[in-house]
Amino acid sequence: MWDIPVHDSTRLRDVHVATESASARAGLGPHRTAVAALVATELATNLLKHAGGGRIVINLVERAPAAGAVARPPSVQLLSLDHGPGIADVTVALRDGHTTAASLGAGLGTCLRTANDFDLHSVPGRGTVAVARIGHEPAPARVRPGQHPPAPRAGGVNVPLSRAEYSGDAWSWVRSGTQVTLMLADGLGHGERAATASGTAVEELRCVAHLTPPDILRHLHTKLRPTRGAAVAVAQLDMAAEQLCFAGVGNIGARLHTADTWQPLLSQPGIVGAHRMATVPVQHVPWRPDSLLILHSDGLPARWTPPKDPLLSTRDPAVVAAAVLRDAGSDARPLLDDASVAVLASDVRS
Repeated sequence: MWDIPVHDSTRLRDVHVATESASARAGLGPHRTAVAALVATELATNLLKHAGGGRIVINLVERAPAAGAVARPPSVQLLSLDHGPGIADVTVALRDGHTTAASLGAGLGTCLRTANDFDLHSVPGRGTVAVARIGHEPAPARVRPGQHPPAPRAGGVNVPLSRAEYSGDAWSWVRSGTQVTLMLADGLGHGERAATASGTAVEELRCVAHLTPPDILRHLHTKLRPTRGAAVAVAQLDMAAEQLCFAGVGNIGARLHTADTWQPLLSQPGIVGAHRMATVPVQHVPWRPDSLLILHSDGLPARWTPPKDPLLSTRDPAVVAAAVLRDAGSDARPLLDDASVAVLASDVRS
């Protein structure tokens, strides 16, 4: 993971170099690496010119594999976060070549056209969050809103403590028939050994996503014994039954938004891989077309405020995750641990 503050022009090169490093880790070819670097530079330049600075967070992310399938090569995910003046008219700002002295705009059209996925959410007076993902192949023709059936999508952001090389947090999601399983793991402590614990949980999820959340946690308990252990939460959506099943062990936070109401989903105390679980409490809740699930590690303040903007829930889940992370901390209130947020949404509507 790369977390780069952008408050002066010297940071543009840092963003460029970090994006090239991320592209190499993801195995992107020279052309897609150049595209990723261009998009990252455009996002960082906009932060300086129009938002008074901000940060670029770079993660490697996978599209949800089928249960038991070999993991596909990751994409480079670029997130731009700021507390600037925001954008009054996003549609106009996304046109190629558009720029004003008072709002973001320059280069955003390029980002939209060249990235495999691009989305943005902005509130005048509160700031802007943008996400771009660059994969191994050029972006296909974009599907217009309403031309695809609603389908659950997940996204997230992962930021290491103090911009360290490793984050002890990890999240992943897997499809298995009519089920979608989202997991977030927080390895005990910090650094490489914590990352090993959460990374092991991610690898094992691909093999056992067809199981129920309690059985997944029991399986992970055995596999994580050689590691430090981790706090883990598993949410499984049955699309046919329109029901969400949740189970967690440790201090992973979970909140479900449905019909203008936020409902907490509770985990039991413990550490997967360290303390054997005799029973794992399970919660079953209805899942509706407007439902939105947010999982987060304890890097976020315990009493963070859920987003109130109804339009935010229609954006790419990674945008929602980044907005939650941005609004939970600031330079005056820095995050005190590795911080990750994973979001499951019914659909992304533009």
